[in-house]
Amino acid sequence: MSRVFAVIQIIISVLLVAAVMIQNKGVGLSQTFGGGGGGGEGNTYSTKRGAEKIVFITTIILAIVFLALAFAHLFV
Repeated sequence: MSRVFAVIQIIISVLLVAAVMIQNKGVGLSQTFGGGGGGGEGNTYSTKRGAEKIVFITTIILAIVFLALAFAHLFV
């Protein structure tokens, strides 16, 4: 049973990394830490729509599942 949790957790972790990488596409390091600069986007807030919103929600769900599996693996 422990091996099953480990394999599932590895698969979820790879999917989580992929979701984060897709989500941060086109974001520079300076914008990641809040230094938006004078570019076209600036420091304005824009709502997530379409595929961006789906990837965002999927990332949150994968993180929650990964955390739940980690705790479940502790007790097995």
